[in-house]
Amino acid sequence: MPELSPQLIASFLDSLQRENASPHTLRNYRTDLLDFAAYFTPPGEPPLPLSQLDALCIREWLASLYARRLSMPTIRRKLSAVRSLFRYATRQGWIAQDPARLVATPRASKRLPAVMSEQQAAELLDRAAQQELPHSWPARDRAILELLYGSGLRVSELVALDLDHLDRAQGWIRVQGKGRKERLVPYQGQAFEAVESYLGERCAQPGERALFVNRQGTRLSDRSVRAIVKLYGRILAGDDSLHPHALRHAYATHLLRAGADLRAIQELLGHARLSTTQRYTEVALTDLIKVYRRRHPRA
Repeated sequence: MPELSPQLIASFLDSLQRENASPHTLRNYRTDLLDFAAYFTPPGEPPLPLSQLDALCIREWLASLYARRLSMPTIRRKLSAVRSLFRYATRQGWIAQDPARLVATPRASKRLPAVMSEQQAAELLDRAAQQELPHSWPARDRAILELLYGSGLRVSELVALDLDHLDRAQGWIRVQGKGRKERLVPYQGQAFEAVESYLGERCAQPGERALFVNRQGTRLSDRSVRAIVKLYGRILAGDDSLHPHALRHAYATHLLRAGADLRAIQELLGHARLSTTQRYTEVALTDLIKVYRRRHPRA
C-alpha cells in the first residue's frame, strides 16, 4: 500500500507536469503537500499509509492550519493540493475511496480588492519611465508595468509571453490564460511604446523565444516580476505591498469606471465566470457611495 511519502508526492507532481501545470502551481503544490505529509509523520517514524487517512484526519489537519493563523486563501490552496493528490491516488487504484471529497471547502471571506486610483497608477508608471532604480532594467521594467496595467495580464500570462505572441502591426497580444485558454488582448498607447522601446534593447540567448528575459538572457520568472513590481512600488510609491495583481485589479476597475461593458471586461481578463468580474462592479459602487456621501446635500 503506498505511503504518504516524498516519493509519492514527486510522482503526483510529475503527472501534473505532464498535464502542463504551471511552474507556479507545481512549486506551491510541492510545498503544501510536503507540509501535509510532515503533519502525519512524527519524527523518526515511517510515512503513514494513504489508506489510514480519512476525512477526520484531513479535518484535523485543517484545524491545525487555522491554529497557525494562516490566511483563508492559503488554507483553501493547501486543501486544493491535498484534494488533487487524493484524486490522483484514487485514479491509480491505490485507495478505494477519496476521503478528501467528504471535506467541505472553507468559505473565503468576501473581500473587495484594494484598488489604486487612476492618478496613483499614472504617477507610478510615469515615474517608472523617468527614473532608473538600483538593480533595474528600465526599458524592460517599464514594459512589464505598462502591460500589467495597460492589458490586465496575470503575472503567469506575462512571463509566458513569447515574441511571436505579439501582433506589432495591429497592437494585439495572444495570451494563454488559465486552463491553457487563449484570448486576444490589445496593447495600445503607452504600453505599445514601452514594449517597442524594450524590444530595441532586448538581449536574449540564441533561440530564446521569451518576450521578457533576465540579465542572463533567459525567460524571466514570475517571482522576478513580483520582485520588480515590489521594488518600484516601494521606491516610487512608498508601497511595499504592491504586487502584479494590484495592477490587474486597477485595469479592470478603471475600465469599468470609464463605462466599459462588464462582458467586455470579462473577455479581456479571461474570466471563466461573470461572477468573478462582477467583484469590480462592487468596487465601483463602493466608490460611488463615497462620492454620494461626500457631495450630496442630503446624504
